[in-house]
Amino acid sequence: VQLQAFGGGLVQAGGSLRLSCAASGRTFGYYVMGWFRQAPGKEREFVAAISQGSSSMYYADSVKGRFTISRDNAKNTVYLQMNSLKPEDTAVYYCAADQSWGTVITNTGGIDYWGKGTQVTVSS
Repeated sequence: VQLQAFGGGLVQAGGSLRLSCAASGRTFGYYVMGWFRQAPGKEREFVAAISQGSSSMYYADSVKGRFTISRDNAKNTVYLQMNSLKPEDTAVYYCAADQSWGTVITNTGGIDYWGKGTQVTVSS
């Protein structure tokens, strides 16, 4: 599976962005999809995850109520709608795929596939 994230950019605090992550291959529906982010000088952190059939979503406390993850298996795409953005949301955002829910939400390493990141910058 190859992943490509896009949709990042510069936005003012309080604004919104929608990130997309397109996946190659016919097995997209087998994978839990996740979004992660890494700010300068910080470790990569978990943001959100969605199960293979969209029955379960899970969010980091820092984004709960502001971000929404969704997926369209017919289009091999996962989305991250980001509302009420804050300067502390500034980071490179990455999408990831793994067959294990626990591996994605715990971010303990061993995720199968990572996409190249997309920069999100929130100005104050």
